[in-house]
Amino acid sequence: MAPITSDAAALLALRCPRCHEGKIFSSSALSFHFADMPAACPVCGQATEPEPGFYFGAMFVSYAFSVGIFAATAMALYFLFGDPAIWVYVVTVAVVSMLLTPLSVRYSRMLMLYWFGGVHYQPRPRRAAAVAQPV
Repeated sequence: MAPITSDAAALLALRCPRCHEGKIFSSSALSFHFADMPAACPVCGQATEPEPGFYFGAMFVSYAFSVGIFAATAMALYFLFGDPAIWVYVVTVAVVSMLLTPLSVRYSRMLMLYWFGGVHYQPRPRRAAAVAQPV
Protein backbone atom coordinates (compact mmCIF):
# COMPACT_ATOMS: atom_id res chain seq x y z
CA MET A 1 0.00 0.00 0.00
CA ALA A 2 1.35 3.42 -0.93
CA PRO A 3 1.72 5.89 1.93
CA ILE A 4 -0.60 8.85 2.20
CA THR A 5 1.36 11.97 1.25
CA SER A 6 -0.98 14.56 2.78
CA ASP A 7 -0.70 15.25 6.51
CA ALA A 8 -4.42 16.05 6.72
CA ALA A 9 -5.42 12.81 4.98
CA ALA A 10 -3.05 10.79 7.18
CA LEU A 11 -4.47 12.44 10.31
CA LEU A 12 -8.03 11.66 9.22
CA ALA A 13 -7.00 8.06 8.47
CA LEU A 14 -5.39 7.85 11.95
CA ARG A 15 -1.95 7.03 10.55
CA CYS A 16 1.54 7.63 11.94
CA PRO A 17 2.75 11.24 11.47
CA ARG A 18 6.22 10.07 10.39
CA CYS A 19 5.54 7.33 7.81
CA HIS A 20 1.79 7.87 7.14
CA GLU A 21 1.43 4.08 6.93
CA GLY A 22 1.26 2.60 10.45
CA LYS A 23 -1.99 2.50 12.36
CA ILE A 24 -1.82 4.51 15.58
CA PHE A 25 -4.64 2.72 17.39
CA SER A 26 -4.53 -1.00 18.21
CA SER A 27 -8.23 -1.76 18.11
CA SER A 28 -11.44 -0.70 16.45
CA ALA A 29 -13.26 2.46 17.49
CA LEU A 30 -16.26 0.25 18.23
CA SER A 31 -14.51 -1.78 20.95
CA PHE A 32 -14.14 -0.95 24.64
CA HIS A 33 -10.39 -0.53 24.04
CA PHE A 34 -10.84 2.31 21.54
CA ALA A 35 -8.07 4.43 23.10
CA ASP A 36 -5.36 1.73 23.18
CA MET A 37 -2.23 2.71 21.30
CA PRO A 38 0.91 0.66 20.67
CA ALA A 39 4.13 2.01 22.19
CA ALA A 40 5.54 2.60 18.70
CA CYS A 41 4.37 2.68 15.09
CA PRO A 42 4.36 -0.89 13.72
CA VAL A 43 5.85 0.31 10.41
CA CYS A 44 8.58 2.86 11.24
CA GLY A 45 9.02 2.48 15.01
CA GLN A 46 8.11 6.10 15.86
CA ALA A 47 7.06 6.41 19.52
CA THR A 48 3.35 7.17 19.83
CA GLU A 49 3.79 8.89 23.20
CA PRO A 50 6.70 11.34 22.85
CA GLU A 51 6.87 11.95 26.62
CA PRO A 52 4.99 10.81 29.74
CA GLY A 53 1.67 12.63 30.10
CA PHE A 54 1.82 13.95 26.53
CA TYR A 55 -1.87 13.31 25.89
CA PHE A 56 -3.14 15.29 28.90
CA GLY A 57 -3.34 18.25 26.53
CA ALA A 58 -5.70 16.23 24.33
CA MET A 59 -8.35 16.73 27.02
CA PHE A 60 -8.69 20.37 25.94
CA VAL A 61 -9.06 19.39 22.28
CA SER A 62 -11.61 16.74 23.26
CA TYR A 63 -13.47 19.38 25.28
CA ALA A 64 -13.65 21.60 22.18
CA PHE A 65 -14.99 18.65 20.18
CA SER A 66 -17.62 18.03 22.87
CA VAL A 67 -18.75 21.67 22.83
CA GLY A 68 -19.10 21.44 19.05
CA ILE A 69 -21.09 18.18 19.36
CA PHE A 70 -23.38 19.73 21.99
CA ALA A 71 -23.98 22.87 19.91
CA ALA A 72 -24.54 21.02 16.63
CA THR A 73 -26.94 18.55 18.24
CA ALA A 74 -28.90 21.28 20.02
CA MET A 75 -29.15 23.38 16.85
CA ALA A 76 -30.25 20.37 14.81
CA LEU A 77 -32.97 19.60 17.36
CA TYR A 78 -34.12 23.20 17.44
CA PHE A 79 -34.35 23.67 13.68
CA LEU A 80 -35.50 20.18 12.68
CA PHE A 81 -37.98 19.49 15.48
CA GLY A 82 -39.20 22.99 16.39
CA ASP A 83 -37.71 23.51 19.87
CA PRO A 84 -38.70 20.30 21.70
CA ALA A 85 -38.91 19.93 25.49
CA ILE A 86 -35.74 20.35 27.53
CA TRP A 87 -35.56 16.64 28.40
CA VAL A 88 -35.31 15.86 24.67
CA TYR A 89 -32.26 18.13 24.42
CA VAL A 90 -30.62 16.55 27.46
CA VAL A 91 -31.22 12.95 26.40
CA THR A 92 -30.28 13.52 22.75
CA VAL A 93 -27.11 15.45 23.53
CA ALA A 94 -26.07 12.82 26.09
CA VAL A 95 -26.64 9.92 23.68
CA VAL A 96 -24.93 11.61 20.73
CA SER A 97 -21.93 12.67 22.79
CA MET A 98 -21.54 9.17 24.25
CA LEU A 99 -21.73 7.61 20.79
CA LEU A 100 -19.11 10.01 19.43
CA THR A 101 -16.72 9.70 22.40
CA PRO A 102 -14.40 7.19 20.67
CA LEU A 103 -13.99 9.49 17.68
CA SER A 104 -13.49 12.52 19.90
CA VAL A 105 -10.78 10.80 21.94
CA ARG A 106 -8.98 9.39 18.91
CA TYR A 107 -8.95 12.59 16.89
CA SER A 108 -7.99 14.75 19.87
CA ARG A 109 -4.96 12.49 20.44
CA MET A 110 -4.08 12.57 16.76
CA LEU A 111 -4.26 16.36 16.66
CA MET A 112 -1.95 16.54 19.69
CA LEU A 113 0.50 14.14 18.06
CA TYR A 114 0.50 15.96 14.72
CA TRP A 115 0.61 19.50 16.14
CA PHE A 116 2.86 19.11 19.18
CA GLY A 117 4.62 15.75 18.75
CA GLY A 118 7.57 17.23 16.88
CA VAL A 119 7.34 14.56 14.17
CA HIS A 120 7.17 15.33 10.46
CA TYR A 121 6.49 13.17 7.44
CA GLN A 122 9.57 11.33 6.20
CA PRO A 123 8.77 9.14 3.22
CA ARG A 124 10.64 5.88 3.27
CA PRO A 125 12.60 5.04 0.13
CA ARG A 126 10.87 2.27 -1.79
CA ARG A 127 12.85 -0.75 -2.87
CA ALA A 128 12.70 -1.62 -6.52
CA ALA A 129 10.54 -4.65 -7.22
CA ALA A 130 12.56 -7.80 -7.72
CA VAL A 131 12.73 -8.73 -11.35
CA ALA A 132 12.46 -12.42 -12.10
CA GLN A 133 15.51 -13.75 -13.89
CA PRO A 134 14.84 -16.34 -16.60
CA VAL A 135 16.65 -19.62 -15.90
